[in-house]
Amino acid sequence: MEIVAKQKQERITDMKQRMRDVYLSVSWREIVRTYFEGKSVSWFQQKMYGIDGNGGVGGFSPEEAEQLRGALCDLSDRLRRAADNIKAPASVFHA
Repeated sequence: MEIVAKQKQERITDMKQRMRDVYLSVSWREIVRTYFEGKSVSWFQQKMYGIDGNGGVGGFSPEEAEQLRGALCDLSDRLRRAADNIKAPASVFHA
């Protein structure tokens, strides 16, 4: 008889702490809607707080953390492009 032991996958349970510098500046609802298709905001918040749906230990799997990292990198690229589109006026109009 073969015994298969399920290895517990590591979880990142301190993501909110890792995001502390930008946590209040980011629309996490939009991050979930845009980059985590089919997932709810409550699912995402539970991940951020490191809990599971039953109040136990949860958090981001390495794959989910990489997906979040990619989302933030994409958002930062989009912000940089928007910032680059802001041009100083070529001349100032004086009346």
